[in-house]
Amino acid sequence: MRSSLPPLGPPVSRDRVITSFPKWYTPAACLQLREHFHGQVSAACQRGNTGTVGLKLSKVVVVGDLYVGKTSLIHRFCKNVFNRDYKATIGVDFEIERFEVAGIPFSLQIWDTAGQEKFKCIASAYYRGAQVIITAFDLTDVQTLAHTRQWLEDALRENEPGACFLFLVGTKKDLLSGAVMEQVEAEAVRLANEMQAEYWSVSAKTGENVKAFFSRVAALTFERAVLQDLEQRSNAWLQVGDGDLIRMESRLPDTQDNTRPSSLGCC
Repeated sequence: MRSSLPPLGPPVSRDRVITSFPKWYTPAACLQLREHFHGQVSAACQRGNTGTVGLKLSKVVVVGDLYVGKTSLIHRFCKNVFNRDYKATIGVDFEIERFEVAGIPFSLQIWDTAGQEKFKCIASAYYRGAQVIITAFDLTDVQTLAHTRQWLEDALRENEPGACFLFLVGTKKDLLSGAVMEQVEAEAVRLANEMQAEYWSVSAKTGENVKAFFSRVAALTFERAVLQDLEQRSNAWLQVGDGDLIRMESRLPDTQDNTRPSSLGCC
């Protein structure tokens, strides 16, 4: 599957090429269970008919308490490095990661926001216009999990209802195992379902699940972007001969699993 768009910049690295739909971490808390791209998306990619999707940046916002490892997670994925001595993020920072999804260029703009209370008023301005909200917590500190609900509510307040994919991510997976890990994950999965978020456990130190997680984020975001583009074009006003303008409408199915009840009014 190839895009009709000209390549932007250098070729995408091999580990950023997504040809099949990345799998969820656990079926107990995932956004959808399909193992393949939506049929209309696959067809559009095959025809190179994805509109301007390949020219846009999709915004990903990472929020969570101080020192849960937000910066380490982003740096492990974007730079493949891990540094124990990261300093607290001041305000906001971002990285841009380029992918090729089903043959189409696609980019994520990943925003790293400060976890300190004094920077909340600055960081909140950067929550706006997000396609993805990632709420991170430290698997070894149960209080940071309890705080994720407030972080999510703060980020959702700056965005349109239903506009964002939501992810709940437990960091520092390398520090827990066995029964303790099972107990923490069970609570995290319960909360993820309440949030209508997809749950993942990752380790920035070892890199475990980091690439798989961001590939999943990219694939879900790309799929929704293509479906939205197709729907916008199908709803355009068309001129028929010398007659009146007519509106062509076509409803595309939602890409998410909407079987779970929403307690936050989110997507």
